[in-house]
Amino acid sequence: MLIFIIFLETTHVNNDLILLGHGSGGRLSHQLLDELIIPIVSGMPSTGQNDAALLESIPGRIAYTTDSFVVDPIFFPGGTIGSLAVHGTVNDLAMMGACPLWLSVGLIIEEGFSKADLKNILEDMRSAADAAGVKIVTGDTKVVPRGKADKIFITTSGVGSVAHNFPIHGANAQPGDVIIINGTIGDHGIAVMAGREGLEVGTEITSDSAALNSLVAELLAEVGADLHVLRDPTRGGVATTVKEIAQQSGVAITLCEEALPVKAAVRGVCAILGLDPLFVANEGKLLAFVAAGAAEAALAVIRRHPQGASAAVIGTVEPAPAGRVQMETLIGGMRSVDMLSGEQLPRIC
Repeated sequence: MLIFIIFLETTHVNNDLILLGHGSGGRLSHQLLDELIIPIVSGMPSTGQNDAALLESIPGRIAYTTDSFVVDPIFFPGGTIGSLAVHGTVNDLAMMGACPLWLSVGLIIEEGFSKADLKNILEDMRSAADAAGVKIVTGDTKVVPRGKADKIFITTSGVGSVAHNFPIHGANAQPGDVIIINGTIGDHGIAVMAGREGLEVGTEITSDSAALNSLVAELLAEVGADLHVLRDPTRGGVATTVKEIAQQSGVAITLCEEALPVKAAVRGVCAILGLDPLFVANEGKLLAFVAAGAAEAALAVIRRHPQGASAAVIGTVEPAPAGRVQMETLIGGMRSVDMLSGEQLPRIC
């Protein structure tokens, strides 16, 4: 008599990694949401989890924005993709003079991603949201096969209230306006690139990623209608942002190279790599176009804020020629400033 012995090999499931099953909508999906994602980012009880968030009515106009974050690496000096996603969306609302209130979060996670890294990212999101005074009220999670994404991508949308009637937008720059930036430029782009390439550039270069809504609120309270434009110079840097505003408003802008605040370490790395700090991304900076008579008060407000200690006046607005941006150089000449051509530093946010 032949006896067949069948050995059944038990497949070991690594509970430390994200599996395709975590995006199936079944038991694993619910475990991921109930045991990790929802408790960290919102703390919402299971009885409150539905297909959409119900939001309270708010007075005034509503500001709404959405953004996606694919930064590489996902952990960099001074931040993570989680904190960056919150700060970026909060700041987009703040640049309209809005008070950010609610965020949604969409996660695209690659199979095999570490649960420990996901936990760190979620905790950074929650900390950033709490610090900014906003709530994460809804979201979605998808898992894609290995090689179909790069670790994790995040999409966030934000809703805020605009309780004033000041026309703060990119087409409102006016001749005579003074341009103020709240601190040093290029920090985020160089910090991310250093983290990506493993460059030893010194501990003083860290991302400037931060929420700016409290700074904007103080600025609005102080100068009100004299605040004409707010914009955060992210991808494309300061140069691209001021060029966009000059074109939108039909004005000319002159920057002063000597006035541009740039950390010595950032300037040094840019010089070595052939980069211009004007075109390097920022994530915790704003450009404020303010009427000349209110510029001194606005600068004082910004400098009193934790995110504005290095604030400086970097330029002025002139009536013509429309769309022209130029910069007075350190040697006293003038050079044309245009938008970033191509992608200087990809995957920066």
